[in-house]
Amino acid sequence: MNPDIAKQNAAIAALDYIEDGMVVGLGTGSTSAHFVRALGERVHAGLKVKGVPTSEATRTLAEQVGVPLVEISQVSRIDVDVDGADEIDPAFRLIKGGGGALLREKIVAAASARMVVIADAGKWVERLGAFPLPVEVTRFGFALTAARVREALLATNCAGDEVSLRTSGKANEPVITDGGNYILDAHAKAIADPDALASALNQIAGVVEHGLFIGLAGTVILGREAGVDVREK
Repeated sequence: MNPDIAKQNAAIAALDYIEDGMVVGLGTGSTSAHFVRALGERVHAGLKVKGVPTSEATRTLAEQVGVPLVEISQVSRIDVDVDGADEIDPAFRLIKGGGGALLREKIVAAASARMVVIADAGKWVERLGAFPLPVEVTRFGFALTAARVREALLATNCAGDEVSLRTSGKANEPVITDGGNYILDAHAKAIADPDALASALNQIAGVVEHGLFIGLAGTVILGREAGVDVREK
């Protein structure tokens, strides 16, 4: 399967959920970028929508392709949020945050009447955790926070307990999110109980947000090289 073609197919299929006058959450990542570009083409053809971007990268892309934007502070509700995922399980629980925008992505998803997840079919898994779970944390005390995150992995019977600070670039500098925070990647390998782990992470001082999206996704569009598989919760 060609993953990029599959992502494009999923993104284009998500346009079926967009109607005139909607406020649309615009996700972050490679699949979401395909959706933003496709939405821009519909806008040029006459569709009237306003987008709420989940990252500065998405904001820049939306402006480039002509999708009108509105600040999240100016809306009380978002009609539909279209975003990607790093993993999706049969209970429609997600791991998100590979692109580093998990905090804003979760705020937008939680404010939306419907969350449509778009991904290539390879993102559908029986159990979450092979993809490292992103955890956004304050820079102050991040090493102490990382130790508590590791304890949470152990306490909830995850298969792995390594926690690493996300870095990038030649200088191996820590990744800084749009909110000015660090990201820890929790290498759980297999998450026995996503709900329990989410609850444990929520209790840790210094954790701003984590990449377990539970109870938010209503529709999943899995792209394939030929067509899509649409699943409703």
